[in-house]
Amino acid sequence: MSISRLCRIFFLLLFCLCVLSGCASDLHSASATDEAAVIAITPQLLDAERQRASAPPVPDVPAPAGTSTDGAYHIGPGDVLAITVWDHPELTGAVARDLSADAYVQGPPAANFVVDQQGQLNFPFAGTITLAGLTREQARTLLATRLARYFRDPRVTLSVQAYRSQRVYIDGEVKAPGLQAINDIPMTLLEALNRAGGLLPTANQSRITVERGGQRHRIDLLRTLAGGRHPAVLMLADGDIVRVPPRDESKVFVAGEVLTPRALTMHDGRLTLNEALGEAGGLNPQSADSGQVYVVRQSPQGPRVYRLDARPAQALALAERFELQPRDVVYVASSGLANWHRAISQLFPGELSSAVGATRP
Repeated sequence: MSISRLCRIFFLLLFCLCVLSGCASDLHSASATDEAAVIAITPQLLDAERQRASAPPVPDVPAPAGTSTDGAYHIGPGDVLAITVWDHPELTGAVARDLSADAYVQGPPAANFVVDQQGQLNFPFAGTITLAGLTREQARTLLATRLARYFRDPRVTLSVQAYRSQRVYIDGEVKAPGLQAINDIPMTLLEALNRAGGLLPTANQSRITVERGGQRHRIDLLRTLAGGRHPAVLMLADGDIVRVPPRDESKVFVAGEVLTPRALTMHDGRLTLNEALGEAGGLNPQSADSGQVYVVRQSPQGPRVYRLDARPAQALALAERFELQPRDVVYVASSGLANWHRAISQLFPGELSSAVGATRP
């Protein structure tokens, strides 16, 4: 090898050492500055997060004004009522002619009446009566009281022929999304999902939302069942919107010095830091700095950065207890040697490899 080439290699190595010492100084000062904004993942932090997450899994969704929570159906505008007055077929005879010839009806025929938009109904002899907000039994009693002015002890039967005043909307990962009418069976969250055909395999059961009155409430079915509070206690009301999101919306992104950087789908809304690193192939043994494993999370107060020092053996237990959230970014920083190698390779492409090869016997 020529003397000029040896001198060139010598100066290159000397330059690298100077750059490396300068970068190390800069990195040290930068990390000292950034450390104030980084939250260390410690057992104390994990205990505090667990206590915060132990809140009731089913939120208390308030019912809108005028909505009963006793489970009984309340008549509303648009409902079709079937009314029978026993021993007085003249009150319903006009409707009887509308029945098909092969219809089989026991007792006097029932007349169908539609509750108007003001919640009122016109009935022969009873006049205009307001039924909106009443249960079937209350409406029957009120109608019988009105008819008692003209008939002795009237026997009235009243039922809801068609439920049209109250509806909820089911959207997302269910077999039959769309409108569901509230009827005499209490419309709970589970009842609504059942009527929509049930959840699809792609549904995220941990992030179901109920929108009511402009506010959105999140329901975690899995935590609900695990916490001993059945989701059937959550009653839905007229105008509620239930959305079941797909699992693909809950992703975690793993980047940096891992073997296979990728986006990971959470398992029913759950994924630990240890699982995320494992599914990404683990830390790159040649370039990763195991002391700088970061989790970047967007919160209402702004970005939050968590840092795990994965060098101690107990760090694996901490990583297994750290629960990730949707849209979290897991980033593994590169080591100082890897940064130095990449910087020199960009400044002097091929020269570093030549220098290393020249020093070999």
